[in-house]
Amino acid sequence: MIAVDTNILVRYAVNDDPVQSQQAKALLKKTESIFVSKTTLLEFEWVLRSAYKLPRESILHSILTICGLPNFTVESAWQVAQACELYSKGLDFADALHYYSANTSVEKFYTFDEKFIRNGTLLNLQISKPDSILD
Repeated sequence: MIAVDTNILVRYAVNDDPVQSQQAKALLKKTESIFVSKTTLLEFEWVLRSAYKLPRESILHSILTICGLPNFTVESAWQVAQACELYSKGLDFADALHYYSANTSVEKFYTFDEKFIRNGTLLNLQISKPDSILD
């Protein structure tokens, strides 16, 4: 098994460098077993959003396509799948991944991020500000 960095996934998905994109495609196609970490996917989403200005739907499609490749093993695949589901409903990918990475062992998730709280509450997530424990 090998592992790949974010830039390999970006070249594969965006196809913006003729040489590196071909190398990335060949590597992903010809390698029998590839590991991709949650942090690599987190950075992948960030690069596609911030550097390439891709819309959420395109980014989600790229993440799901990569995670669905038959030779890929995704770290904590269930958590990534749940994060993608929340991302498709408007939550930031990073927030969704943070939430589901912690969700199996915690009762509540605390943050100062108002947008995360607002959007998470709409999705029935257990998220609140730390000041709520003072009430």
